[in-house]
Amino acid sequence: MTRVFDDDLGTGFGTRAIHAGQRPEPLAGAIMTPVYLTSTYVQDGLGQNKGYEYARGKNPTREALERNVAALEGGRHGFAFASGVACVDSIMKLFKSGDHIVCGENVYGGTFRLFDRLLQNLGLSFTYVDTRDSQRIADAVTKRTVAILVETPTNPLMRLTDLAESAQIAHRASALLIVDNTFASPFFQRPLELGADIVFHSTTKYLNGHSDMIGGIAIVNDDDIATKLQFIHNAAGAVQGPFDSWLALRGTKTLHLRMPRHDENGRRIAAWLAERLGAERVIYPGLPSHPQHALAKKQMSGFGGMISIELGTKERAATVLSRVRVFSLAESLGGVESLISNPAMMTHASVPLERRAQLGITEGLLRLSCGVEDASDLLADLEQALEGM
Repeated sequence: MTRVFDDDLGTGFGTRAIHAGQRPEPLAGAIMTPVYLTSTYVQDGLGQNKGYEYARGKNPTREALERNVAALEGGRHGFAFASGVACVDSIMKLFKSGDHIVCGENVYGGTFRLFDRLLQNLGLSFTYVDTRDSQRIADAVTKRTVAILVETPTNPLMRLTDLAESAQIAHRASALLIVDNTFASPFFQRPLELGADIVFHSTTKYLNGHSDMIGGIAIVNDDDIATKLQFIHNAAGAVQGPFDSWLALRGTKTLHLRMPRHDENGRRIAAWLAERLGAERVIYPGLPSHPQHALAKKQMSGFGGMISIELGTKERAATVLSRVRVFSLAESLGGVESLISNPAMMTHASVPLERRAQLGITEGLLRLSCGVEDASDLLADLEQALEGM
């Protein structure tokens, strides 16, 4: 198995985003990786092939995406899946009944639903902790712990986990550190460099950036973990289709152009909201008022475009959602267009009410995904939506 990217492209992030993992198309020299729409491959003879047998196992378009994102994360091996949840589910297949996973308490609602409603029925056990406190992570580790899974920043409360400390805790227990890097993207944060063993993304979000595909990807450095994931990838079959792989690969080519604009808009809008609503009602790691602002500056090179605001009541939240015109009421995030949502009723509706209340995911909480539109128009939209509040 060879998934290592070429190393002679230069070291710049933008150069790698555009070129890494993509090889010359042999027939006509097309500069863009073709969409290989095939289910099988003609073999030269019995036991003789060009490295491809059946498209569930390997597809050249998917491989190009996998090599590309691996390069951006500073990893050696990539595995693209049909969705972000399919990616997490496949990672969990590295483990067996009786194994224990320490998990951040404020992960994406779909991740919690997968663990709580499905995987624990198959014998995996999960302990959910506030991973802002590294000691709580360490205290939750048992002799059966095989992994620590964290999301940083978290969805939707923008909590951070110290990745270097978490890696040390995991490795002392001979466990893996698994990191959801979807909110930050590899442009702003590279967990492998801080000790993580597996990094994964919903490629639907910032990596693709255009809200036109569904996918997930896992990146690793360790060859043994890669061999196991390769087997799971083929055996379980939750693989990324070639066209969605191509769309994501198109998106990564502009990641280094889009992320600074998301960050610029996020910082400007968060500062305006803090002045308009009060800093205590705005959750954004880039604000000095964020309790983990120092950690954000330490392990991230930017803060991105995700902001949460607390409006106090469901009615006030609904009013804002009905008034916005540039922001669109929709699930998902990370696209060029700005989106706004109510996590309690949308992305985290599968989380039980009492658990949401404990975490602070109230019906008055709104999550903003600031796109790359003109900031002045986004601010004007929020100004009219918040009128009277």
